[in-house]
Amino acid sequence: MTTQIDLPLTAIARKTRDCAQILAVLSTEEKNQAIEAIAQALEAAADEILAANAADCAAAAQDGIPKPLYHRLKLDRAKLQSAIAGVRDVGKLADPVGAVQIHRQLDDGLILKRVTCPLGVLGVIFEARPDAAIQISALAIKSGNGMILKGGKEAIRSCEAIVKAIHLGLSQTAISPDAVQLLTTREATLELLQLDQFVDLIIPRGSNSFVRFVQENTRIPVLGHADGICHLYVDRAADLSQAVAITVDSKTQYPAACNAIETLLIHEAIAPAFLTLVAPALQQHNVELRGDTRTREILDITPATEADWSTEYSDLILSIKVVDSLTDAIAHINEYGSGHTDAIVTENTDAAATFLAQVNAAGVFHNCSTRFADGFRYGFGAEVGISTQKMPPRGPVGLEGLVTYKYKLVGNGHIVATYSGDNAKSFAHKDLD
Repeated sequence: MTTQIDLPLTAIARKTRDCAQILAVLSTEEKNQAIEAIAQALEAAADEILAANAADCAAAAQDGIPKPLYHRLKLDRAKLQSAIAGVRDVGKLADPVGAVQIHRQLDDGLILKRVTCPLGVLGVIFEARPDAAIQISALAIKSGNGMILKGGKEAIRSCEAIVKAIHLGLSQTAISPDAVQLLTTREATLELLQLDQFVDLIIPRGSNSFVRFVQENTRIPVLGHADGICHLYVDRAADLSQAVAITVDSKTQYPAACNAIETLLIHEAIAPAFLTLVAPALQQHNVELRGDTRTREILDITPATEADWSTEYSDLILSIKVVDSLTDAIAHINEYGSGHTDAIVTENTDAAATFLAQVNAAGVFHNCSTRFADGFRYGFGAEVGISTQKMPPRGPVGLEGLVTYKYKLVGNGHIVATYSGDNAKSFAHKDLD
């Protein structure tokens, strides 16, 4: 097994690509055995991983790391166990490789298939979030892809301990540990972004400025989102007690997450009643409230500025705006939202249907918390990240986002000239079972 100390990055990438070519043709059983071996190795190394993470957290706190990043960095035993459970859940999922999407007879003896296949090599760059290394490794193995990980400097000890365990697990299987590589130097990030000859997809996990930096500095396709500006709209027909619970959960359950709400929109008809209920519930969780003029006629809170509507706080801060109508709420979301996840609370099914149809976001929810926008909660086992682009994959991306497809055509001496000219033979174009 080699590391970046032994080889230049191009050699590491070439080795990862070679391993990925072998991984791409392994059986489902062989991949599932490797995933279980990874889970067992992570369980055996739990104390070592948590000790490494504690050292990372201590160093990060001493360096004054922002609170949202610290929360993402910190691993406790429950969070680690949840990540390992996610690994095993990936093992239970259907193999995304080798699925026949099209099976068509073009003519007698001329058969076309469109078959799913791995992308090749994934370059995964993330700030903090050491658990991302666990999630994405399982998904990469299951989807038949090699992977080059580049963790942030604040998570270096955690990532090294995690990848050490992953390598140990893989060493007992048909998959070479070289299929999963870890880079640790700052210089490696830019170099990785230039390896379009070897890397097929870049997956950045981090702040909006970080993701934008990645998008602007590579020719490799990038899967990711730059902002997580999520909204909750409380309609005039909302059940107010339900709306309070959904608001509090969407903001406070994990405020550093990209699917936590940053702006609360409230229909004017129920604003006085709802605001007097929701404000103390939020303030019990130490949420700082910022409001527009109409909100501040009801609540004594900090004024919201124009910048607040387009800010991802990733913290216990919430901007609030009173709107005249459902139409105005949708217009606000489509102007300021990031296309991540937006929700409506209402008992009016027509209003809900309009919201779900007209809001331009990867996730549109009715009467539930935005925090459900997550690959694990969707049953994907884990996720490689969130994509807010309109082209698929969109939203939480699991296995389906890590495969592409190829067309396989099998004939028996067929030539195109047979189907051209005055006596051209017609194609059958018959779909087969």
